[in-house]
Amino acid sequence: MKIIVTSIFVQDQDKALEFYSEKLGFVKKEDVPVGEFRWITLVSPDDQEGTELLLEPNNHPAAKEYQEKLFADGIPATMFGVADIRKEYKRLRKKGVTFTVKPTEMGEVTIAVFDDTCGNLIQIIQK
Repeated sequence: MKIIVTSIFVQDQDKALEFYSEKLGFVKKEDVPVGEFRWITLVSPDDQEGTELLLEPNNHPAAKEYQEKLFADGIPATMFGVADIRKEYKRLRKKGVTFTVKPTEMGEVTIAVFDDTCGNLIQIIQK
């Protein structure tokens, strides 16, 4: 068994698709209409057959509340690995990404956290 899709709740699928592809550099893999929403997944450009990130609409009240509470408490919704966190931090800042936590060493890892503009905090980590 392996993880093939993981999801993140988003307030607006179009805005999220733009942010995750144009700012972060992920590649759109699927974009299929499903009722009033779409099944939109992205993958890492370095592993296009790897785990897909589903941009899941937060239209269910429980999803919206969950997302809002995580954000309010400063808890990242998910984590992405990077090879060089300081380089990635600079690249994303140049693209206008707002960080809530600058690169910070935490023992064996370095983390940073940014706002995805779609209702989530996202953590990046360098091991």
